[in-house]
Amino acid sequence: MTTNNEQIKEVVPQVNFRAPCKQKSGLEILDLGDFYQKLHRCRFDPAKPHRISYYCFIYITHGSGGHFVDFEYYQFQPGSFILINQDQVHAFDIASRAQGKMINVTAAFFDSILAKVRLPFFSLSNLFSTYTPLINLPDASIDTCNVLLEEINKTQQNELDDPLLAQLLFSSLIMTIENQQQHHGEHLSDVQQQRFNQFKQLIHQTTQTQRCAADYAERLHMSYKSLNQLCRHACGLTAKQLIDNYTILEAKRCLAIESAQVQEIAYQLGFDDVTYFVKFFKRHTQLTPSQFRAQFDHEMRHLN
Repeated sequence: MTTNNEQIKEVVPQVNFRAPCKQKSGLEILDLGDFYQKLHRCRFDPAKPHRISYYCFIYITHGSGGHFVDFEYYQFQPGSFILINQDQVHAFDIASRAQGKMINVTAAFFDSILAKVRLPFFSLSNLFSTYTPLINLPDASIDTCNVLLEEINKTQQNELDDPLLAQLLFSSLIMTIENQQQHHGEHLSDVQQQRFNQFKQLIHQTTQTQRCAADYAERLHMSYKSLNQLCRHACGLTAKQLIDNYTILEAKRCLAIESAQVQEIAYQLGFDDVTYFVKFFKRHTQLTPSQFRAQFDHEMRHLN
């Protein structure tokens, strides 16, 4: 028998990574023109909000339009990179028919890179108040990215090439993009970065059952004060603020892409009291969950 949570998750448009060949396991670069031609094969509508289980980088070379990422529309232009995190909700502007590349990357591929190269991934965290998924590159960086993408493509076409080469080229691509935006946590030591990443991972894994910052500190074998100091040092937010940010974001995602009642979503997110969930949501968004859903549905109808 399926639980309410399992029934709710079944209606969520969740898209998983599928490698077309061995050389592209973990990292795939698609031409957006080819993507548009294959839309009729999709089991979901890419123009509507859907959640992805991997990382997606959309690079625009020609055209302009907007991309939907977690309830905000970001206007892109040639030279724009749109960074979508694992488990984020996004939607394509199909009508614009913008040209470029879609780079899909698994978490395992990222992990394999981090074991070899230190990269500044903090600015990719959508829990930060200063987070933006859109980066507009200057001409020099555009040229660099074009070369790196071409070289990655070459390595994946040759079965004899060492997979490490694609990892290093992709690392260079990420560093080129990251150099154009504000970094978070680059001043942390390796140990501090590891601890902070562990905390973020715990938030992702356990917010349905745990929202007390002191409990997270205990699980990380830290004092509550030390965890707060680490979070403030890393991103300027407290541990509780990060936990609440993620909870609200998940609530918005559920309200936007699920047909479940507010009560069901509250229980899914670990709230035993629906009234408290409504108050919690309104305190952070100035809207009740029902008002947010109605407003979101209205905006989507207007855009479509």
